[in-house]
Amino acid sequence: MVRLLRPFGRAVTYTRWLHLFIAVVAPSLLLFVREAWWIWLVAAAVLAPAGLVPAMRTVEGLQARLLLTGHRHDSESTDIVVAPSASWGDRGRLVVWLEARLLLGYVTMTCSAQLIFATVDLVSAAFGRDYEEGGPFLLGGHHWWHVLLAPLSLAALGVTVLAAGHLITALALRLLGPSPSERLAALEERTEQLLERTRIARELHDSIGHALTVAVVQAGAARAAGDPAFTDRALAAVEETGRAALEDLERVLGVLRESERPVSSRPTLTDADRLLESARASGTKVDVDMSGPLDTVPGPVSREGYRILQESLTNVLRHAGSVPARVRVAVADSTLTLEIRNPLTAGIPGPGRGSGLRGIRERAALLGGRARTGPVEGDWQVHVELPLS
Repeated sequence: MVRLLRPFGRAVTYTRWLHLFIAVVAPSLLLFVREAWWIWLVAAAVLAPAGLVPAMRTVEGLQARLLLTGHRHDSESTDIVVAPSASWGDRGRLVVWLEARLLLGYVTMTCSAQLIFATVDLVSAAFGRDYEEGGPFLLGGHHWWHVLLAPLSLAALGVTVLAAGHLITALALRLLGPSPSERLAALEERTEQLLERTRIARELHDSIGHALTVAVVQAGAARAAGDPAFTDRALAAVEETGRAALEDLERVLGVLRESERPVSSRPTLTDADRLLESARASGTKVDVDMSGPLDTVPGPVSREGYRILQESLTNVLRHAGSVPARVRVAVADSTLTLEIRNPLTAGIPGPGRGSGLRGIRERAALLGGRARTGPVEGDWQVHVELPLS
């Protein structure tokens, strides 16, 4: 019983009924001026061209979203669209919606009024009064048991209100919902948001992971060395790396705070010197070979190349320790080539494992390039090719 009565405690049950009432209030007022059936035909004829107005979709969408679903007008829900009609298909669906709402509103209000009058008549008849002329019940006489039928009419009224509310809501979701093109646009926007979240996660992983790896390596080396001079250099390297990581973190948080903020402030391959110096300060001997005009590399390619180089050097420090590393960066034939090699040790992960290696491949794939990671001739190699166009 409680479950059956629960819908009547929800505000949306009555706002849906109000939504249907609003659809027929204008024609109903005209009936007081002249009672004629053709007034409903006139109302239906007027609604048809009104549905062709693009702004009408916004009006109906806002009203339906607020009264039928219980969502606020500024809700991000995409079940009911509040944008103007963008195609003739949207306009056609809106015309059908207006006509269906008028018809369902007329049927619901007529049935509701008859059931309300029937309840009043049954109660009145139980106390000796005559039925309303033209009422829905044709019961003779005045009997006390007529009042026992009143709950039945009230129950029928409740079922009518609930059924009409669910039906008009289902029609709204179908006729005022997004079109296929709008669903595709929303899906593309959602995809862009997920890609942006993935990119930010990679930025944090590469930047903060590199800084923490350098700090751990430097701290361990300083403790093992027992040399005050070496300890000072290690602490300076940790300080510099930490400061750079804080700058990168601020950039990433800036993107989160301001969605329109440009990404041009992110480091590029022209800033690779600080990565190489950080690796050298950790005890790794880095042999660098850079060729080609790095300053002509497009911004997105150069920024992703910087992160790939950063993650590769981080993996060297994390898995191989202070071993020699060879870095080659070449710009030629409309391709940016990055190659990082270091002696293979037992601690290096195999191909396809680790979020860092996966992030390198994802960065390359997003730019239409390719990345290969794995053992090559006794070395661990990261080889990435990124197209410049």
